[in-house]
Amino acid sequence: MHTAFRPSRSLPGARPLRRAAVVGATTAAAVLLFAGPALAHITVTPDSAQAGSAATLTFHVPNEEARASTVKVDVQIPTAHPIAQLLVKPVPGWSIVVKTITLAKPVTTDDGTFNSAVSEVIWSGGQIRPGQFQDFTISADPLPEGIGKLVFKAIQTYSNSDVVRWIDLQQPGRHEPEHPAVTVTLTSARQAPAAAVATASASRGSSADGIARLLGIAGLLVALLASLVALTVRRRNRRPLAGIGQGAATRQPADVLAGAKPAPRRDQSPPAGQPARRSQAPARTKTAAKRPRSGRGG
Repeated sequence: MHTAFRPSRSLPGARPLRRAAVVGATTAAAVLLFAGPALAHITVTPDSAQAGSAATLTFHVPNEEARASTVKVDVQIPTAHPIAQLLVKPVPGWSIVVKTITLAKPVTTDDGTFNSAVSEVIWSGGQIRPGQFQDFTISADPLPEGIGKLVFKAIQTYSNSDVVRWIDLQQPGRHEPEHPAVTVTLTSARQAPAAAVATASASRGSSADGIARLLGIAGLLVALLASLVALTVRRRNRRPLAGIGQGAATRQPADVLAGAKPAPRRDQSPPAGQPARRSQAPARTKTAAKRPRSGRGG
């Protein structure tokens, strides 16, 4: 009984290819999940400093739009616990507007008594193009005491008139809000060594942030490339396997396809107990060839 050859539906290398595709898709998802927030949120370096000391704070502002540039950044300085002296570092291509308020209660520091404090800093006139970011730096002296953190609310304006308000506060026990406000944790003098370590680590945040972005983009490209390679190899493996079934059917003899039994080969050995058959008739001897046939005369 002839059984037609049927190719298996699963290729020998199908599982590894599927795993490669799944890994590539998972990697791409992970890159988008973890790199996305880092690329979109406004952050500050350092994010922890000692209360009562002077600190230089740098706000990292990325562009999260694909077809618009950031043209204005407005950072609101907390005034409930005011910063006596706040200076702004110039940024090439950007103009700076500093707004102040009169304090109901003057602030006294080693440098004197201050009746006013900065309440808002506005950078405008420049551009942060898609795929880029810009640093904006201020100097705070001294950081207020008696509180655990400083909250800087920011407003980001784009060239297409879109406005993103980074003003949401983190609620205990909940996920991070979509547009969190920038927060600097203030430590006491007893926590100064730990704060110094955090500050040193945060000072490397700017370069590390850029490297993380490059690695995130590279990981996404690698994941997509792995998926494309897996699909290409799988398609190529299907073609020769499909030809195997057709070739096996066409190479069958006609008598086998018709159901006839194939003729036994001559060199097959006979069953046990039976004499071997001669493949050819015995040759006639010369005597038999000369003997005259009966019924004919002399």
